[in-house]
Amino acid sequence: MNILVVAPHMDDEVLGPGGTIRHHALQGDSVHVCYIADRVYNHKTNSLQINQDRANASKATELLGVSDLTFLGLPDERLDGFVQDILIPLEDCFNRVDPDWLYVCHGGDLNQDHRATFHATMIAARPAAQKKLSKILCYEVPSSTDQAPPGGAMPFTPNVFIDITMHIDTKVDALRHYSDEMRPFPHPRSEKGVRALAATRGMQANIPAAEAFILLREIVR
Repeated sequence: MNILVVAPHMDDEVLGPGGTIRHHALQGDSVHVCYIADRVYNHKTNSLQINQDRANASKATELLGVSDLTFLGLPDERLDGFVQDILIPLEDCFNRVDPDWLYVCHGGDLNQDHRATFHATMIAARPAAQKKLSKILCYEVPSSTDQAPPGGAMPFTPNVFIDITMHIDTKVDALRHYSDEMRPFPHPRSEKGVRALAATRGMQANIPAAEAFILLREIVR
């Protein structure tokens, strides 16, 4: 299968479905990651840092077995301005990859870039436009999904759990390439925090470690 992972920022693809990406790669699937935005630091763009971020993304995803990377290079912290700015280049990526399955960040996240990415992705993935696409799964991002205020319109209530018991160490190794984005425990975006979340999701499914998703759409043919 062709698997497309849409990530708002470099590191979201590992923090969220990193173990699942490894699972697909070992199954022989072709996994493509589309990064929507280049990060800013202290609300400023730094071209040297962007180049380093992209190099880190390449190293992290190589560990996971990703086949192909696309960097849209849109401005961080401003994705919620005009959905067309995301939609037009994202549609080009969809048409090139022609995915069977799609993974996208949760639409109820605290981060405004995540919410904008989700909105644009769901438009690009509408059935009339993507006739081959049969499954859409929504992933969580530690320190964003879990920080959404209570009572929101889109709570993260997972109903799909993927066993990553054999892949959690590879996921953590991949995250080490994003050392600038990692934080000390008890921050959710720490090595111990990532392992704790995997264990928590695993307990919900009676397995040692899991990643959790919301099934948004499935077409059975």
